[in-house]
Amino acid sequence: MLKKLLRVILTIAGALFGYGVFLFINFLLAGPALGINIELTGTDRIAAVILCCTVFGLIFYFLAPFIRRRGMKVAKNIEGDLQKVPSNDMLTGTFGLILGLVIAFFISQLLNTIQFLYIGPILSVFTYIFMGYLGVSLGLKKGSDILPTLANARKMSSGGKSKSKSLDATPKILDTSVIIDGRIADIMKTGFIEGSIVIPEFVLVELRHVADSSDGLKRNRGRRGLDVLNKIQKEYGIEIYNTAAEKALEEIPEVDVKLLKLAQIMNAKVVTNDYNLNKVAVIKGVEVLNINELANALKPVVLPGEDMQIFLVKEGKENNQAIAYLDDGTMIVVEDGKRFIGDTIDVTVTSVLQTSAGRMIFAKPKK
Repeated sequence: MLKKLLRVILTIAGALFGYGVFLFINFLLAGPALGINIELTGTDRIAAVILCCTVFGLIFYFLAPFIRRRGMKVAKNIEGDLQKVPSNDMLTGTFGLILGLVIAFFISQLLNTIQFLYIGPILSVFTYIFMGYLGVSLGLKKGSDILPTLANARKMSSGGKSKSKSLDATPKILDTSVIIDGRIADIMKTGFIEGSIVIPEFVLVELRHVADSSDGLKRNRGRRGLDVLNKIQKEYGIEIYNTAAEKALEEIPEVDVKLLKLAQIMNAKVVTNDYNLNKVAVIKGVEVLNINELANALKPVVLPGEDMQIFLVKEGKENNQAIAYLDDGTMIVVEDGKRFIGDTIDVTVTSVLQTSAGRMIFAKPKK
């Protein structure tokens, strides 16, 4: 139905265009511009109008499918480009455009008084284009300075703690693993993560599939992830990014690769605790905030030669070794500690091994 209606509208537009062509040709034939003075009779004028309207109406009628396809493609591209523009830039750019057009209107009132060879209207058109472009440019460049000032003014006037994020901060994209992990909500509560929090739609789809899994463990992890998302949404807000318009993502089947590609498009950082994703991101030049690396950096420092009291829980891989754990999960390998399994003993740290996957402490029983 919409296709037929569009075809009718384009046909009518073609007929009106044909009538405009007739008026132009009639102006050339009857005017002094070409030195030709041909006057058409009433019958000739009617026949010429019908001919022009019919010809151009048919042309637009047959071109309607092509125009519709091209129009949909252009609209989709424009929609995709607009989705990449931050909301703050959209707001300030629109305000700058309106202000520029208002100024152009007052200037054009003076230019329209010039009656020499249509110079006034031509200059008015260029004035609208120039002032509109200038308004958008200034709005985009100066908007980042104006909006934080207004946000700070609102914060000072309210006298309370503002929950608004830094407008200049890089967007953070959360992957499925860090959502299920849950620690991201506590980290955000401390205020160490700034900028908008972005959740791509394909991450939501993957999280829903995990929550609907037949495996009980996976199902519980997925539901925990959804609870974490609800908590973040209520306290800080989440931007759900619609990736349907991103052509570069359509042919990428893997979620991790698609996530990194989106980070490159948005110039964003990926928040994860996936060790392998971190490695791939480094190769692709995408910045990553790894929750596990942050946790390792915050663990208390243990130096060789220090003494500590630990509880040995199980045997180690090597002969006569025993394993203990700190409260933060750090594993301690105790040489010659097999006979003390199940006891709390004092040990002396011999060495500390730090890796990107975690930290291991090696110790021996204190004599």
